[in-house]
Amino acid sequence: MSVYKAPQQELSFILEELVGYDEHCKMPGYEEASSDMVQAILPEAARFFEEVVAPTNWACNEQAAHLDNGKVITSPALDGIYEQMVAGGWCCLSGDSDYDGAGFPGVVDVAVQEMLQSANLGFSLLPMLTRGVIHALNLYGTGDQKDVYLGNLISGVWSGTMNLTEPQAGTDLSAVKTKAVPEGDHFLVSGQKIYITWGDHDLAENVIHLVLARLPDAPAGNHGISLFLVPKFLVNADGSLGERNDVKAVGVEHKLGIHSSPTCTMAFGDNGGAVGYLVGPENKGLMCMFSMMNNARLSVGHQGIGVGERAYQQAVAYASDRVQGKVQGIEGNAPIINHPDVKRMLMQMRSMNEAGRAMSFFTIAAEDRSHRHPDANQRKVDAELVEVMTPLVKGWCTEVAMEVTSLGVQVHGGMGFIEETGAAQHMRDARILPIYEGTNGIQALDFTGRKCLRDGGEVVSRLITGMRQTVADLSSSTGAVKGLATALSTTAEQCQQALDYVLSHSEKSPSLAYNYMMLFGNSVSFWLLVKLAAAAQRHIDQGSDNPYYGQKIKTATFFSSQILTRNLAYVASVVTESNYAEEILAADFQAL
Repeated sequence: MSVYKAPQQELSFILEELVGYDEHCKMPGYEEASSDMVQAILPEAARFFEEVVAPTNWACNEQAAHLDNGKVITSPALDGIYEQMVAGGWCCLSGDSDYDGAGFPGVVDVAVQEMLQSANLGFSLLPMLTRGVIHALNLYGTGDQKDVYLGNLISGVWSGTMNLTEPQAGTDLSAVKTKAVPEGDHFLVSGQKIYITWGDHDLAENVIHLVLARLPDAPAGNHGISLFLVPKFLVNADGSLGERNDVKAVGVEHKLGIHSSPTCTMAFGDNGGAVGYLVGPENKGLMCMFSMMNNARLSVGHQGIGVGERAYQQAVAYASDRVQGKVQGIEGNAPIINHPDVKRMLMQMRSMNEAGRAMSFFTIAAEDRSHRHPDANQRKVDAELVEVMTPLVKGWCTEVAMEVTSLGVQVHGGMGFIEETGAAQHMRDARILPIYEGTNGIQALDFTGRKCLRDGGEVVSRLITGMRQTVADLSSSTGAVKGLATALSTTAEQCQQALDYVLSHSEKSPSLAYNYMMLFGNSVSFWLLVKLAAAAQRHIDQGSDNPYYGQKIKTATFFSSQILTRNLAYVASVVTESNYAEEILAADFQAL
């Protein structure tokens, strides 16, 4: 198995050239997070995740988290690892400084979190869910709730979970049956939740659950669901931990992948009711929870990049060592990395990873601005952009992760099908990404319906305008960058054609949603690759001989010729007057 190396140069380049970090960190609240500070932090983070966390990945795969006598036991490979991560301050760099957080921008946090995601994907879910709870409490928690819980959540001393799904309520949360009954200054919560990531474990001192439940007089459906904070251990007035609450894990799933992460069935209130506290307004729980879900969806999208990067690095290492066959110009048998088809697969992996990474950072940068930019109108514009980009980042990047990790197995050949190489683990781990935090079918419907049709395509049109502006900015370019600009011009027109069709045929949006999402995922990510390629060319023109810059241009060019060409099929499937999916009946799947 290969050694993981954090892509520090790539992360620094994106922060510099795509995010514009020198200006980004000047927004109110970020003044201490200077470029120099970030460039000092990233190598320290890289060292920790490369040397300490990455070696646990395979061991966790072999010794999964499990339930033992009512207790959730995590993999022994993680013994002491979480404590080191907490001590290093790596759990949530973006935590509010008012609650002893580091106060770094989200773009810095996501750079560090990618290292964790590559090092051990299942383990990365622990701080990911905690950051979601932090986000929800920041928006909707009372002052007392923030004072009691945020500090320990930000540090990682306590962890957090999201409790939505029930046996009868998955995507359709209107079917939630968990109850919350008023009891003095709190509520008694009772019910069962399934598929709860890191629902219980032995790493953090306390687990803070955010739980969807219904009040006794709540109306039926989505409008009658409230959100409750239910701690594993009650918290005393002085902040110390009190007695165990009436909540426990009653099962841990045996899964295809992410074995380091315990996926729990949680029982609330088996002995009278779990003490819970209302978060946000009564019957507005879905509104509050969606703030957490959207935060998690962006993280899941970047998980696709993290696991894809690990698979890519391992494939490159294997292809460099594996000697097989003849290649023109090389005497004797050659490492397979010299074979044209292997080079194709590796470039496909790299270009998709880099495209997804750019799209994720682009979105997180907008999220930072939506909170901290001094101009109120700019905050509004960026908040709208984040809403539109969230399903794209989650949907497209996780679809790409499946393709990239599968190619990683293919590069290994027969050895990729053998567990001991570890290549298959990345593909198995990646398989959950298009499913959880809202399936990619849901992301496609969200992007096409709620995010495009709701405002008449206004925000999506801004993305197309951005593409056209980049084309105009590069009008005097030459060589490879000129070719990229030409391809981007075509891409913008394809997006416009698809948008116009969707706006005029809204009734068809459910049938064409997936291809529409993939078209825009391809297109927006390519746009950002072009911007980065142009920046790389500027460095070359200024005299840099760093081979990294030439690689950036090659990567964007490969994406243009090998991946972007899929847009022709996506556009055709969107604008077809007779959508084939609409002609298929449920009965067509019955055996004849």
